Amino acid sequence: MPDPAQLKRLPIVVPALIGIMAPMILMAALMTALTIALMTVPIMALAQQDSASAGTEQNASAGTEQNDSAAVADPDNTAQDAASAELSESSEPSTVVDQPPRVTLTPPEPITPPPLKPLKIMLDWYPGPQHAALLIAQHKGLMERQGLQVTLSTPADPTLPTRLLAAGRIDLAVSRQPLLHLQVDQGLPLIRIGTLVDLPLAGLLLRDDGTMESPAQLAGKRIGYSVEESRELLLPALLKPHGIAIEELELVDVNFSAVIHMVDESLDGVMTPQRLALPRRLGDEGITARLLNLEEHGFPRHEGLILVANRDRLGGQKESLRRLLEALTEATAWSLEHPEEAWALLADIEPTLDTPANQDAWPAMLMRLSARPAALDQGGYRRFEAFLHEQGLLETLTPVDKLAVDLGAP
Repeated sequence: MPDPAQLKRLPIVVPALIGIMAPMILMAALMTALTIALMTVPIMALAQQDSASAGTEQNASAGTEQNDSAAVADPDNTAQDAASAELSESSEPSTVVDQPPRVTLTPPEPITPPPLKPLKIMLDWYPGPQHAALLIAQHKGLMERQGLQVTLSTPADPTLPTRLLAAGRIDLAVSRQPLLHLQVDQGLPLIRIGTLVDLPLAGLLLRDDGTMESPAQLAGKRIGYSVEESRELLLPALLKPHGIAIEELELVDVNFSAVIHMVDESLDGVMTPQRLALPRRLGDEGITARLLNLEEHGFPRHEGLILVANRDRLGGQKESLRRLLEALTEATAWSLEHPEEAWALLADIEPTLDTPANQDAWPAMLMRLSARPAALDQGGYRRFEAFLHEQGLLETLTPVDKLAVDLGAP
């Protein structure tokens, strides 16, 4: 039998043992539960993965069977299946590194240039070396670069250009300074806007037969003329100091045919605006001639070839005319720098001017071309106007600003 004394101590020992063991038992239980939980999570994940794989294989098998059936039923679906496969592959995550956005630069639409401003210019004569600036500027495209579409024409009669200009039929006329003074005095609304040839081109050609040495011997002679100012201004002014009236000469209108009239009609001489080339042309026909330069017989120096506009229409044309003069300035500068090339170009542009007479006259003509077509010699115009008025050849004394304008002035 148990010892009664020991039995008496049990109520004390048992509770003490329980107080000591209870925490240890609880800790062991917690450790066991935690171990079981950690082992259960991977097993469940593996089971879910196996279940998903089985489902995928089942779906793939079913899809394959369905696709095979569809392919048999409709072979045309093969391309559609291939496209779906490509789409599926393209939906997978890409391993390509993303590129930064790029901007595509599209060239601007071409700008349509403004329409060219048309200008109609009538020459005073057949095309010749004196028209070099106009012909070269047009051929080299200098006028188009200035926004101009220039049309050059030749008159059937040398009296027509300024008359057509006054009537508003053309925009500009090539003329000569003496004719401008005469026609402004007659009331035509003309004004000089540019210069093509700075020095005189007019002169009196006389047969060199020993019978005529000066203008004092012209009374009773048959003298031809080709332009209006020769009859109305130049011959009268040349004769007046010698006491000879214009009526004492037998005048013949030779128009453009001075050489023919000198040969066929035995003229004693001709007043011409072509004094640089005409002597050689007469020489080729066997006629020896001597030249009387007007400026050596009391005439003030004047411009040989000018551009004339209608004064009443000038206001609306100034900008176009300035651009024209710029083109002429460039053409003249190029001609002075390249005289041989300039002549070759003229001969190519106008084959009819490629004659021995014009070729001989080219160096002298080139040196007379105006390097500054817009520049105005106001003193020269004033002196020439005064000279003609003093000779009694003009009714009124016209101020320079009614005769000419400097479009290049500020």
